[in-house]
Amino acid sequence: MEILSPQAIVKSFKTTLGGGLIDSKISEREIAVKKNLFITIWINVKKEAFRKAVEHICQLQEYPHLAIISSSDLGDSVELIYHFTIYYGNHLQEISLGLRVRLPKKDLKIPTVTDLIPGAVFTERETQEMIGVEVVGIPDNRRLFLPEDFPEGVYPWRTDEKGLPNDMFRVLPGRKPK
Repeated sequence: MEILSPQAIVKSFKTTLGGGLIDSKISEREIAVKKNLFITIWINVKKEAFRKAVEHICQLQEYPHLAIISSSDLGDSVELIYHFTIYYGNHLQEISLGLRVRLPKKDLKIPTVTDLIPGAVFTERETQEMIGVEVVGIPDNRRLFLPEDFPEGVYPWRTDEKGLPNDMFRVLPGRKPK
């Protein structure tokens, strides 16, 4: 496996995705006592280029590490960030790669990546049940955290009308409800 510089990685995404790449950013910071350099690359892609972007990450490293999919309700859309680590196991050469994709709320669907990264199934299931994004082709779409009797069509991480209803909030002992 060839280890590319952050600039070469960004260039490879531009070449592979063409107009599917919205923008990118490289950030570097010193960490720890020895002030080692920690590099993060942010890749922002169009929904249509998402799958190709993940396939490209799998070409940069055969088994990239997908830590989690984080999500944000942005009002008219939902942003997903797939947090990858590439070049892990190579001392001081790990790179954090955040793959961002924005989904309009009228079409909250994203293809599964479990055929490329089998362990993604857990974070994909979480994304489905907590923010309401349909992961198309997911091999196991059972709920992961919410009980089976939790209302359908209600998503705890949403801030719109599909978010957690006020009557489901629990007030902790010693606190007063708002």
